[in-house]
Amino acid sequence: MRIVTVYKLTMVAALLAWMPAHASAPDWSYHVVAEFPHDTAAFTEGLALLDGRLLESTGLEGRSFLSIRDVASGKVMKRYALDSNDFGEGATVAGNRIVQLTWHSGVGYFYDLDLKRLGSFTINTEGWGLTWDGHSLIRSDGSPTLRFISTENYSEIRTITAHDGDQRIWQLNELEWANGRIYANVWHTDRIAVIEPADGHVIAWLDLGALNRRLLKQHNWNSLDYVLNGIAFDPNTGHFLVTGKCWPTLFEIEVDSKPEH
Repeated sequence: MRIVTVYKLTMVAALLAWMPAHASAPDWSYHVVAEFPHDTAAFTEGLALLDGRLLESTGLEGRSFLSIRDVASGKVMKRYALDSNDFGEGATVAGNRIVQLTWHSGVGYFYDLDLKRLGSFTINTEGWGLTWDGHSLIRSDGSPTLRFISTENYSEIRTITAHDGDQRIWQLNELEWANGRIYANVWHTDRIAVIEPADGHVIAWLDLGALNRRLLKQHNWNSLDYVLNGIAFDPNTGHFLVTGKCWPTLFEIEVDSKPEH
């Protein structure tokens, strides 16, 4: 879900009103390691790392791209334009393939690592976020359900329901796999849920509101749509790259509270 209407705002407010009062999982602390420029025209829907470069999927009909960028400069190195009726969504690197979702076209695409499109597959829900755990794709659709998908035939293997205590977590958006857990943006919040893949329970939260507040926002800034969305994990450093839709900055952060193994 990407463009805000009054109805959607009312729905989102109702769904998320519980979060500060009822969340039982702890907040993990973090600190900013570095800041890099980010394309303010990029309506970020998916983020991942590909051999040290940034893989970014962007949304909006007629403005949806799959791009490979230099992290430090933000410069586009390669780009694939989606059809004008496709709204690009989550994307991930799954072995020797890149997989990308669309929002409501009912289709996903897969590419080689040079962005050559190889084929497509059917999505039976809306497409939101996507990541890969080394075995299965994991897909979100805005509900509390996370779907584990086969990389062989893109069929559904199993599902989990994201929850913090007895509260289900709605609006799960962009996803990333890191340290054996699923990191999920919660749409229209500055929070990332850290989810246990076995049963869906939230073990911790990352509150990135401080990053939003330090942005140098343009005069035409749209606070309703330009929200936190985009998580990429670098296993070489253990750091995360995070940004938002049309944000001017890509942040490299280190999580100070480490997962227990």
